[in-house]
Amino acid sequence: MAGKQYDESSFRVLKGLEPVRERPGMYTRTDSPAHIIQEVIDNAADEALGGFAGKIHVTLHLDGSVTIADDGRGIPVGLHAEEGVPVVVLAFTRLHAGGKFDKREGNSAYAFSGGLHGVGVSVTNALSTRIEVEVKRDGKRYRIDFTDGGETIGELRMEGDCGRQTGTRVRVWPDPKYFENPRVPMNELERLLRSKAVLLSGVAVRLDIEQPAGPVLSKTWSYPEGLAGYLKELAGDTEAVAPIFTAEKYATKDDASFAPGEGATWALAWFESAVPSESYVNLIPTVAGGTHESGLRAGVFDALKSFIEHHTLLPRGVKLQQEDVCGRMSFVLSARLLDPQFQGQVKEKLNSREAVKLVSSQLRDPFEIWLNNHVEAGRAIAELSIKQALARQKSAQKVEKKKTSGVAVLPGKLSDCESEDIADNELFLVEGDSAGGSAKMARNKETQAILPLRGKVQNSWEIDPDRLLANNEIHDVAVALGVDAHRADSTPDLSGLRYGKIIIMSDADVDGAHIQTLLLTLFFRHFPKLID
Repeated sequence: MAGKQYDESSFRVLKGLEPVRERPGMYTRTDSPAHIIQEVIDNAADEALGGFAGKIHVTLHLDGSVTIADDGRGIPVGLHAEEGVPVVVLAFTRLHAGGKFDKREGNSAYAFSGGLHGVGVSVTNALSTRIEVEVKRDGKRYRIDFTDGGETIGELRMEGDCGRQTGTRVRVWPDPKYFENPRVPMNELERLLRSKAVLLSGVAVRLDIEQPAGPVLSKTWSYPEGLAGYLKELAGDTEAVAPIFTAEKYATKDDASFAPGEGATWALAWFESAVPSESYVNLIPTVAGGTHESGLRAGVFDALKSFIEHHTLLPRGVKLQQEDVCGRMSFVLSARLLDPQFQGQVKEKLNSREAVKLVSSQLRDPFEIWLNNHVEAGRAIAELSIKQALARQKSAQKVEKKKTSGVAVLPGKLSDCESEDIADNELFLVEGDSAGGSAKMARNKETQAILPLRGKVQNSWEIDPDRLLANNEIHDVAVALGVDAHRADSTPDLSGLRYGKIIIMSDADVDGAHIQTLLLTLFFRHFPKLID
């Protein structure tokens, strides 16, 4: 180490798209090219969102390349006033260059686009072996090619007339060396395109898949019912306890708190069993949720709580919490923000603090009015929420009773550690009593606790929280941890947590792997905050 030279020559300046190729994981997902393809699709969707495009057409070619075409305005091809370079070249070769930065007063060409960082299609270019761009604009058809990750740039050339046609067509050849799997996952792509069709009313979204032999396989998505129809599709055969509530509300120029056009559209429903939810910001899927989802839950909770109080539905001694109301709620939410702040370039989570107030304020009044206009539906939702509250309180009482009774209640199973410092304490979940005995002999009694489990833990993915503790093994785990079972959208009390690390110790065979999977399912489904 001492022999390594450190002087002026040690410093390296990365130019152009070099930072992306050097550290692709900082800019996009590297499990597959799905996200760099999504960046191009999002640009087409932004044109449709602004009312300038009515068609989005994606083609998967046999050679692994992907073509995305729209009939929007076409990327500008004139010279940029300051850079002296065609705008279409800047869009594909410069980080932080685009038409989505100036969003003051909603006057930008992309006032409500999802692109904020300006690194979208330039990242696509950096991580591709080749890109072809065709632009139809002002009656002319233009073409430019990029190769070698954007290093080699062909000349922008005019290839003829196109009449009144407009639009952009981009063909991308992702570079396999940057991705674990060089192919775009079909399920993920179809889900993305389907969601665009749901959110872009009147826009036709089509996917063509070339086949080695035979005709091209085509799929087209259209949802005349909008978000409500999509939520029905997500629910499948699961019946809602009340009709789906769908509405939208956007700020006007008279709204002092938000920019004109900001707001949301949504579809809500309640189910006895779990049904997935989805959310979007300016058409960008936010698979990790964010502040707009927090605003939706806050608005729903406030409206339903007011309805319950007005109709005197809450039993004495029951305290309703947000998780009780939203735990069985499924939704499709599409928020529109003038300047969204995402967590990272991948844009899977919204961080904009103002989105909480925006969505909650836009949703609360319409939902409360709907509840009072549909009293029977409101009562059904209220009854389900109260049922969840009763189950939560009952579960908490069971765990608290066991806590106060001491570890002797755990029929000799838990061999606790002596330390009370959870930063050092570890809980080993051991397969079987015999293995538990060996683990007890080898452990550090100061910081390591052993809890043997008898057989395989029950698969808890579909178990209701109120029935979770009926299983002895799961009950013992919950009591040993000192934390109540909870949902991902709740705020559990973690003050009673007794261990800073949970270690699953099982045999290195198929049964052992099954036990690991069942325990991981338990924690992901019913103790998610321990993982966070």
